[in-house]
Amino acid sequence: GQQDGLGQSITIAVVGLLMVVYVRIGGMRATTWVQIIKFGLLIAGAVLMSVWVLGKYGFNFSDVLGAAVDQSPEGSKILSPMGQYGKSTTTKLDFISLSIALVLGTAALPHVLMRFYTVPSAKVTRRSVSSAVGMIGLFYLCSLVLGFGAAALVGPEKILASPGKANSAVPLLAYELGGTLLLGFISAVAFATILAVVAGLTISASAAIAHDVYAHAMKKGDVSVEKELQVARITSVVIGVVAIAGSILAKNQNVAFLVALAFAVAASANLPTILYSLFWKNFTTRGAVWSIYGGLAISIGLIIFSPVVSGSPTSLFPDAHFAWFPLANPGLVSVPIAFLLGWLGSVTEKGADAAKFAEMEVRGLTGAGAE
Repeated sequence: GQQDGLGQSITIAVVGLLMVVYVRIGGMRATTWVQIIKFGLLIAGAVLMSVWVLGKYGFNFSDVLGAAVDQSPEGSKILSPMGQYGKSTTTKLDFISLSIALVLGTAALPHVLMRFYTVPSAKVTRRSVSSAVGMIGLFYLCSLVLGFGAAALVGPEKILASPGKANSAVPLLAYELGGTLLLGFISAVAFATILAVVAGLTISASAAIAHDVYAHAMKKGDVSVEKELQVARITSVVIGVVAIAGSILAKNQNVAFLVALAFAVAASANLPTILYSLFWKNFTTRGAVWSIYGGLAISIGLIIFSPVVSGSPTSLFPDAHFAWFPLANPGLVSVPIAFLLGWLGSVTEKGADAAKFAEMEVRGLTGAGAE
């Protein structure tokens, strides 16, 4: 009810303020340690609960699926492919758009790319990426077990009746399996995950604004390190306040769905420039600017005028109706346009430096000179 909504808003505000405080005080070092601890807890919790769920059904995943079907009002339809995205041409296109965003956006998330600057050498970077890919794959497999396990042991009705709805599936499953003790552990993992991800994004954004926008674009490099650091700290507070306000506004949205939108923005704004810089020798500064700002503007613009924001009962503003873009995820449109803008900006400008591209290609593909 209204009281639950107020409690959620207060919780979001407290978590956001805590994130701002420790980013200002601890910076990159604090964020790194939180992410390290969070990673260990997250993998441990996911594996523990997955094994627990499978153990309840004799380690037979088919039995887990069968129990989920028995609990669901939809019956066996929950196992059918394209149950959500196969209803019409629009939903099928939405599925393609979502897939593009998730696959391409992963390679362009700024707070993930930032981690490459925290390793001592290119060799360690490659080993780190290989390990991370393996762990991510393990977690995705666990999420499959946890999702159907929650449907089987908790039930869709109980999940949808909870304050967080679909976002509460895993905590409710934890309570069903291990009572308050396991629920407390999983809640702590979720809390650490939120802090780690949001802090990483905040540091990435504040550093970009302080270093790229303020120090170089506005001051033309004539600024002290102390002043740049001060601007970064102020920016982190502003970003934190904006993030808190946005989170409160979107508190009833499915977290996984919101993540997909972030992936679409990353794929549109960052990926074309990354790929062009690595593999196209004629890529220019104008192409980078057009690609980054064009992809960012188009992806955000399409989200604003999509059913995510208005025009449906699950929108941020359900009573408003200004949506004209039919897809819930903009990736299908915004990513190709961003690539097109990068190409168009480059072919209309002369000045690509072949020597610099050759040097960067060697460094980027081999790691030479990075140690």
